[in-house]
Amino acid sequence: MSDIQSIGAVVHLYIDGMAFCNEVALRKAFHPDAKIIGNYEGAVEWMSRDDFIAAILSEPPAPPGTQPLMEIEITDIEGDAAFVKVADEFAGMRFTDYLSLLKIEGRWVIVNKLYHLHR
Repeated sequence: MSDIQSIGAVVHLYIDGMAFCNEVALRKAFHPDAKIIGNYEGAVEWMSRDDFIAAILSEPPAPPGTQPLMEIEITDIEGDAAFVKVADEFAGMRFTDYLSLLKIEGRWVIVNKLYHLHR
């Protein structure tokens, strides 16, 4: 599998993990030390991977058969570092996510997520 395909698979894990409240998929997509950062309801939100997963799991999952929104707008790869800009929806909110990925021991993982919540 090419790097772009592998990165796309990680982004799919992330989106499906959010949409269907799949903790295993989210843990696989994110590095344990990943940070999730953005402005949420008027305040800067800094979360660890575990805090982010807990927030996802507190929402109801999408119904089976749902096709989650995932529009990859940009993928940029340089060696073992990559950046993906993706539009997605969660809990009725639309986001633009900027995902930083790192290839560690041959596997791509999200190490940082910076998001923008659209109003």
